[in-house]
Amino acid sequence: MAFAAYLTIGIILAGRGTPPVPPAMQAVNLLGGHVRGNRITTRSWAFDYDTAELSPDGSTGTINGVHHGIIFKNGKPYMTISAEHVSVNTQSLDFTALGKVDIERIDDTQKRSFDTDLVEWTNSTKMLLMPHPCYVHTEGQTLKISQITVNFATDEIHFGKIAGSVQLKK
Repeated sequence: MAFAAYLTIGIILAGRGTPPVPPAMQAVNLLGGHVRGNRITTRSWAFDYDTAELSPDGSTGTINGVHHGIIFKNGKPYMTISAEHVSVNTQSLDFTALGKVDIERIDDTQKRSFDTDLVEWTNSTKMLLMPHPCYVHTEGQTLKISQITVNFATDEIHFGKIAGSVQLKK
């Protein structure tokens, strides 16, 4: 009889749920704002966003709706970026942009822009990799390129296979 009472009380108390997660263990959710990736005095990137979620320790985050992003070269704005989703590592300052990603070079007289679905930034090597097909738009013309690698440290750009044609202006 005592065992049946113990079992009944245990079942009733079991339905009360688990205790809440301590605040130090919860992710931080943010609605609209600006986030920057800086190392001491060197700027790496900055994003304006719709929503963001940072890990409890602040070392990683997921940013949604990046609509005005900037990638810096030698501390100066070099490219703009917009993306549906960006995952950042606040320790290494690396990021991965997913979904519809648009990149445009700032102060480019040819107004070149790049559209793709995946961009990876490695801050330690200053490398921007677009490993999936990219569409390069220049003055109304479009080229499809299998992949693009931009080395910010050496100013080298490597293109994969190219499809399409471009008319030269006379």
